[in-house]
Amino acid sequence: MYIHNISVIKPICFLTLLFFSACDNVVDTAPNTLSENEKKEGWELLFDGRSLSNWHVYNQGNISSAWIVHGGVLYCDPDSESKKGDLVTDKEFENYELSFDWQLEKAGNSGVFVNVQERSDIDATYHSGPEYQLLEDTHADYDKPLKRSGCLYTFFPQKNFVSTKTAGRWNHSRIVQKNGKAEFYLNGKMTAEVDFNSKAWENLAAKSAFKDYPEFGKHSKGRIALQDWSRGVSFRNIKVRQL
Repeated sequence: MYIHNISVIKPICFLTLLFFSACDNVVDTAPNTLSENEKKEGWELLFDGRSLSNWHVYNQGNISSAWIVHGGVLYCDPDSESKKGDLVTDKEFENYELSFDWQLEKAGNSGVFVNVQERSDIDATYHSGPEYQLLEDTHADYDKPLKRSGCLYTFFPQKNFVSTKTAGRWNHSRIVQKNGKAEFYLNGKMTAEVDFNSKAWENLAAKSAFKDYPEFGKHSKGRIALQDWSRGVSFRNIKVRQL
């Protein structure tokens, strides 16, 4: 269903990305594959390194967009003339562990949303889904504790301080959610912890910048979304297992 013109991607960007892919030892197996042990543990690939199978553009379905696949990497091209929009999973998830690698270009900014409700009356992913923040360390917001990578965006500072890797190198993240209780991890350290079913969370959300979105943070099941933002963001090794 997806037809993309990859010629718009800057060759230097991908040469840099592929070079660091070879140098970075984030995973023990080849990118976008599962080890035998992972298969036994119930892991499934959400990104196969070749296609956008398992994903579509929020509220727009399987359309051509700024999201492309090149060299085993899922890349959102900020210069694309194709349709913009966040990418969401075809399936919804409730009790799960999500694992993924990501990198941003210099001063880049993006995010991963959880518990997203895809409905025609909800205009955007962030109107329902809380965000695992992705931010490159040279971004102007880096010094704002509630906006650093691994944060539950605008709600809590990093539980444990973690610096992201320099632009062009892969970071590794995990999101674990069970019965509404979520944990965020960045490069091996826990960075956020929250119970989306708790009264404390309900009170926080009601007083937040998202208070005018009636579905925000109200759910503990939904789609996972990748944010289309103003700078190029890359993902690989996106995998999930049910808990």
